Amino acid sequence: MSKSCKDIDKPVNFIEIGAGHAGQRIDNFLLSHLKTVPKSRVYRIVRKGEVRVNKGRIKPDYRLQLGDRVRIPPLRIEEAAPKPPPASHILTLVDASVLHEDDNLLVLNKPAGIAVHSGSGVSHGVIEALRMLRPEAPFLELVHRLDRDTSGCLMIAKTRPTLLALHELLRTGTMEKYYLALVQGRWSGGARTVNAALRRNVLRSGERMVQITEEGKEAESVFEPQRIYADTTLMRIALHSGRTHQIRVHAAHIGHPLAGDVKYGDADFNRAMRAIGLKRVFLHAREIALKLPGESRKIHVTAPLPADLQQVLEKLA
Repeated sequence: MSKSCKDIDKPVNFIEIGAGHAGQRIDNFLLSHLKTVPKSRVYRIVRKGEVRVNKGRIKPDYRLQLGDRVRIPPLRIEEAAPKPPPASHILTLVDASVLHEDDNLLVLNKPAGIAVHSGSGVSHGVIEALRMLRPEAPFLELVHRLDRDTSGCLMIAKTRPTLLALHELLRTGTMEKYYLALVQGRWSGGARTVNAALRRNVLRSGERMVQITEEGKEAESVFEPQRIYADTTLMRIALHSGRTHQIRVHAAHIGHPLAGDVKYGDADFNRAMRAIGLKRVFLHAREIALKLPGESRKIHVTAPLPADLQQVLEKLA
């Protein structure tokens, strides 16, 4: 046993489900409440009927209802030492990056260089910082993700019904999402739609990649040139699906890889871009526009282009 944690016995616990967890699967609810319990153990106590909802047995895919009473059996779990808080500069950046907030939704202009959540060697991300800044908020969950080096509009749901509604808008492609990207080469013609199915986690020399393949998931991007420079083009890209690395892979597929993209891009082009000050992938989540079910007004949020990317464009002009 690690010195940083200890075993503790948890007694029987009864939890009444509020609006924040209504609609959530029981297995996901338990995993979030029993973070230090192995997944196999969580599924076993459900399968053996040790977890009860309203005194009855349930299956792992049961969706919780408002007012449900969940019985969690006695468990011996490993209690980890509390994590140190996010660095003060991360808290300051996140706090200053709010673009839109109402009772249901919060939209941030995510700074480049900060992950959206902890994991893979990252102690804290945007969501952990936001929860620390808003301790009174009963529910804050990421609606989607942006790569660590991508800046721009990041949505956080403030209620579970909002989270589910936004996931449905993303799934059906009825939410408008626009990105700005600098690509290699002079673009010829006007807007162009790219339909190319994508499959993630394809290994290439030990590196996980996203690849275009007929066996992948449908993905559609619309590229529209905004300004053409000597050897590059600033593009506005509409996403009609939200696959991992979709813009980067589609751009490379049509012969116009993103500036600064070391995974899918062109090494010589990236060196030239670094020489004028580009230190990351030139990709920015510029706009979102959506209407939540039951709401009359449309939410439209625009994230200004960060100074580091604006300076690159000024040097190209």
